[in-house]
Amino acid sequence: MSRSLKYEIPGVDPRVPLSDVAEKGWTSVFGSHPPRDSRAHPEGLEEIPRRVLEIGFGRGEFLLAMAAREPEVEFVGIEVSWKRTLKMARKVARAKLENVRLVDVSAEHAIQVLFEPESLDAIWLNFSDPWPKVRHGHRRVIQSGFVGDAAVALKPSGALLVATDDVPYAHQIDEVLSSEVRLQNAYAPFPFVSEVPERMQTGYEEQWRAEGRSIHFFAYRPRLRSDSGRTRVGGAR
Repeated sequence: MSRSLKYEIPGVDPRVPLSDVAEKGWTSVFGSHPPRDSRAHPEGLEEIPRRVLEIGFGRGEFLLAMAAREPEVEFVGIEVSWKRTLKMARKVARAKLENVRLVDVSAEHAIQVLFEPESLDAIWLNFSDPWPKVRHGHRRVIQSGFVGDAAVALKPSGALLVATDDVPYAHQIDEVLSSEVRLQNAYAPFPFVSEVPERMQTGYEEQWRAEGRSIHFFAYRPRLRSDSGRTRVGGAR
């Protein structure tokens, strides 16, 4: 017998519609939570929030752990599945995490329109669907267009962090990431590593490791570039 889906949120609903982000921006959406980073803007005009994005949070344990560990950071979780977003909203509400906001939207759309240039400290993509059939390859998240938009959205000190257990997908990820001139491999000369000390395992990772699958971790950071060399994309602050 299947379990019925529960719609009520046991606390404050962390979900936000796309229209709210587009109209108000992330600073307004998060409000006074979490407390602002004490580092001042270079011109002394505003405080700079640290903001982290997880794409495809799945069952949510990774995002929940990060948000609980760093209450001063703003965490945005996006998931294309409305049902998964609802289930995650219930978990966030039960955990009373005020520094998490959720949006049900595709990764490609989100990275294009929801984030200003140089506004994200990290972008996490953990074990996204590898779409193993050749005819479905275009559905994979890691494509050149997405990675280019991610490079623009990252702060100069930020990082794009990707994990997969699928070997063919790992080869494509390596090819796409290494071809993006605005990013550089943090694990060079190795294309990826199979272990990252102190990295929390997701539920999927634990399952894949138990099955003996190889895990591939990628980390890419923005190259140092002049302001004139960065391409602006539309997005909300």
